[in-house]
Amino acid sequence: MTAAASAPGDDRSMEDPADDSGTGRARREGDADAAAQAPPSSPARRARSVRESLASIVLTFEIVVVFLAALVIWGLSREEGGAFGLPTWVPLAAGGVVILGLVITIPLLRYEWAYVLGWALQALLLLSGLLNPAMFVVGALFGGMWAYCMIVGARIDRARAAAAAADADPGKEPA
Repeated sequence: MTAAASAPGDDRSMEDPADDSGTGRARREGDADAAAQAPPSSPARRARSVRESLASIVLTFEIVVVFLAALVIWGLSREEGGAFGLPTWVPLAAGGVVILGLVITIPLLRYEWAYVLGWALQALLLLSGLLNPAMFVVGALFGGMWAYCMIVGARIDRARAAAAAADADPGKEPA
């Protein structure tokens, strides 16, 4: 087998066949070292807690439900006049504001205070039952899911932190 027709896995396959000095291989190894030392093109993602993941899932589903609920309340207010004597566009605007609050809250869940904002949004969703009584049921369902995710997510995160601490210091038991 000649150098020009070497196998793809052969080290000499990438070298110039006329170059017998082996500098092609050294050049490739130098490129590999430079590539290994170069910073990654995208930063590593921050590890999310289970509580944060569950909260973002609940808020994402709420976005869809609030959008549909705003359309229903708007459609009903066109036939009967606005709820509480409000103009008919108010349910759409209020739904848009709540959706915007939900969308803004999702990336802020890395901060502890954003969970309080999440609770406030759950209360607002429950209060939307004043405009349409079916929203009391929807608000209670999402409030229950939010509470469950907060409790279980925090419990799982505490268990993971205790397991990580036990792995880091095997001679010490978690409190």
